[in-house]
Amino acid sequence: MAILVFAAVFIYSKLNNNANLSNFRQLVSALSLAQVYLTLGLVLVLMLLNWFLEALKWKFLIKKVEGISVWKSIESVFCGLTLAVFTPNRIGEYGGRVFFLSPRRRILGVVAMSVGAVGQMVITNMLGACAILWFVIRFLELNILLDYALAVLVLFFCAFFFVFYFNIELIGRLLVRVKFLRKFKRFFGLLARYSTRDLTVVFAYCLARFAVFTSQYCLIISMLIPEMHLFEMSMMVFILFFIQSALPSLDFLDVGVRTLTATYFFGFITDQELAIMAATACIWLVNLIIPAILGSVFVFKLNFFGSNS
Repeated sequence: MAILVFAAVFIYSKLNNNANLSNFRQLVSALSLAQVYLTLGLVLVLMLLNWFLEALKWKFLIKKVEGISVWKSIESVFCGLTLAVFTPNRIGEYGGRVFFLSPRRRILGVVAMSVGAVGQMVITNMLGACAILWFVIRFLELNILLDYALAVLVLFFCAFFFVFYFNIELIGRLLVRVKFLRKFKRFFGLLARYSTRDLTVVFAYCLARFAVFTSQYCLIISMLIPEMHLFEMSMMVFILFFIQSALPSLDFLDVGVRTLTATYFFGFITDQELAIMAATACIWLVNLIIPAILGSVFVFKLNFFGSNS
């Protein structure tokens, strides 16, 4: 809550800064309606592509448990997004998806979904760590020995997550050693059913999704600040994703935290603070709020006590 209050105060101060408003008005006045419509249209198409890829990934993961159609996978993904918006750390997304499965397979569905979540986390952490290394070397000007030490640390960090993901069945082995979790042994056993090839396919889906929502940010920011270099922009976006994934959040409220984080880091490469705030808020609206509204249609199809047709 303290973070949200601080973010709200920060945003209010930026919006009431006359220099910020003047710079932003100049940026907006230089845009053509055709350019705005084209960019926003592409961002919306990428949003649909992003969640379609997630639906394909979910269908692939859950086939070890229960076969579902592509459309049913799409329904469950969007339903999960609706419930995720109002729950801490998107925990409701699990319920929104698994209640589209038959009752006996819902716990297995949670385990299957966690494999995809881990894959997305691994990519976010690996690319985010590399981006932070670039940021430190580029802007903080530390001692060269510290730069080398950080580079080695990042290398081990990335290697750990990569090896961890492709040996995900070890999680199940570790969990069943915990006494009160042993009764769930057969559920954790599902992790061992994902082969290296399966995990590679899931990893490819995760990487494709990462590329899609990075492209969304780059499209919006390039429209508002065309002089910004694509590489620097991408690195800052990677850092933004990394920090977002580490912070506890509530999708419906965390636009302030996202905006605060983005404004701070992008402040090293641009003084157009309101443009960055506008881009962040736009992506939040397109990627989370609009899909959550669309998903509300599918919430009525949830069957809590039996299988869905």
